[in-house]
Amino acid sequence: MLHQKQAISFILNQEQLMSKLLIPAQRRERIQEYLSIHQIVRTADLCELLETSEATVRRDLEWLEGKGFLERAHGGAILNQRVILEQVYQQRAQHHPEEKKRIGELAASLIDEGDIVFINSGTTATQVLQHIRRDPSITVITNNISAVMDLGDPGFHYFMTGGEFQSRSNSLAGRFALDNLGLVYANKTILGVDGISLKYGCTVPSNAESEVVRKMIERTKGQVIVVADHSKWGVVSNFQIANIDEIDKLISDQRLDSSAVESLAAHDVSCLLVNSTPAPA
Repeated sequence: MLHQKQAISFILNQEQLMSKLLIPAQRRERIQEYLSIHQIVRTADLCELLETSEATVRRDLEWLEGKGFLERAHGGAILNQRVILEQVYQQRAQHHPEEKKRIGELAASLIDEGDIVFINSGTTATQVLQHIRRDPSITVITNNISAVMDLGDPGFHYFMTGGEFQSRSNSLAGRFALDNLGLVYANKTILGVDGISLKYGCTVPSNAESEVVRKMIERTKGQVIVVADHSKWGVVSNFQIANIDEIDKLISDQRLDSSAVESLAAHDVSCLLVNSTPAPA
């Protein structure tokens, strides 16, 4: 029995030794495999997985970030996920609908009496528009056709930017929209995005939409609020509309990783998180 215990102990020690002797390429491959499954990882978890020091893990993460595979975040890393092509509006509306509804409700509640608000296109932005309270002192300016078609008489003033119709996003864009936005100042902007990350900021797949949103931000003399469910964190699309330091709030859901909240707080971006399921009656 003693010899059997010694043999088992020897095997375990050898396995630990082999793990500690992983060459950098092997460690980085394991990190990539882990992130491909989990999307987000903490440095402490990698130290345990690889049985190596925090300094070594940090060097591996830095190397992988340089290759564009991940983005380092507070206490860990996020998988870089790419959104290259813009999905048709109806397809996007099917993703996380409950979270989007509750995010929209909370964002709409932040619109105060007398506000002039820019709101862009997108399925989460549509939920914001659909939940603004009836108040004739509120003015909304939007390029979002999807919401406006269902609003009827919403009890607040709203204007369309005008511009060229974008069929994939049910929105308006182009020079006409930009010229009209250049005539107005808003005191809040509420934006839906396709991706948000610390390094690449807020991104969308369409250049036409990015031009409109950047103009909205430029003409805002107040808070810029981003509405995005947890699945948008760490996602990077083609066109940047704002870097992290240009936004004031992120409204998301409680499935947003806590490391994201900590990282955003370090950039003075406050996070408001909603439940992803309805509250019990």
